Amino acid sequence: MVHYIIVITLLALGLSPHCLSSKTVGGGYLYPQFYDHSCPKAQEIVRNVVAKAVAKEPRMAASLLRLHFHDCFVKGCDASILLDSSGSIISEKRSNPNRNSARGFEVIDEIKAVMEKECPHTVSCADIMALAARDSTVLTGGPSWEVPLGRRDARGASLSGSNNNIPAPNNTFQTILTKFKLQGLGIVDLVALSGSHTIGNARCTSFRQRLYNQSGNGQPDNTLDQSYASQLRRNCPRSGGDQNLFFLDFVSPIKFDNSYFKNLLANKGLLNSDQVLFTKNGESRELVKTYAYNQELFFLQFAKSMIKMGNISPLTGYRGEIRQNCRKINA
Repeated sequence: MVHYIIVITLLALGLSPHCLSSKTVGGGYLYPQFYDHSCPKAQEIVRNVVAKAVAKEPRMAASLLRLHFHDCFVKGCDASILLDSSGSIISEKRSNPNRNSARGFEVIDEIKAVMEKECPHTVSCADIMALAARDSTVLTGGPSWEVPLGRRDARGASLSGSNNNIPAPNNTFQTILTKFKLQGLGIVDLVALSGSHTIGNARCTSFRQRLYNQSGNGQPDNTLDQSYASQLRRNCPRSGGDQNLFFLDFVSPIKFDNSYFKNLLANKGLLNSDQVLFTKNGESRELVKTYAYNQELFFLQFAKSMIKMGNISPLTGYRGEIRQNCRKINA
């Protein structure tokens, strides 16, 4: 139903019949029907493997969604995050945002293995990630959208790009917004995409400063609800417990809904990067309120922003390659 609403709304906005396709920097197009003839079962394969992985471990949905995000913010949506270190490649998996944190690589490997049997050398790892992100959203109760396809895979990675481009939990609002704008995304995209924190977990290290020393003065963050803060302190002590996991949305941690935004209204956003959406900027504050009161509007914008994010500098045509193994470039 939500998918139907999204398509109808896009048509109502007067977008072209290819409203879900986009011209890319390299001159090629991304469009949802890209594999209809070359690999008709591509989307079904991704959906089946993701469904199995999420049924086994619900947290995997958030991990796959995040993987796509962490890929697109570095050199564009080109599967560079999947490359292991080898030869001249230093893996993005070693960056601060990804080390001991990015996960779901084996799920992508499994999808790729099935895909190579079904249609060898055809479907890119970058497209697999874009589809897996959409399917993870749908499986947890979120909106659906048609994923524009036709990306190709990078032959290199950028450790520095990964360290510098991906917003960090303790970044200021302005820094986060700047990082989004550098990717061609605006404040509406920032707030809507942050709503993906309605599922998934964060480690104690990513928000500890809010509990004990927010501004370097030995005081907790005064924008954090104090009863919530004391709950968090139980499993996130001043030292130790770095890897302890906490739900980003404690109300409905494995359901994709708008309770993330309701939590922000109650000053119960887990990460500093969550709560600043409500406390540091008037425009984003209004968007938070809008999505907290209107889940349908949040879902609609989330789908549009995911399509937009998936269009960041993809490789098309003859640029890049179709990797046979997502972890390494072709021989």
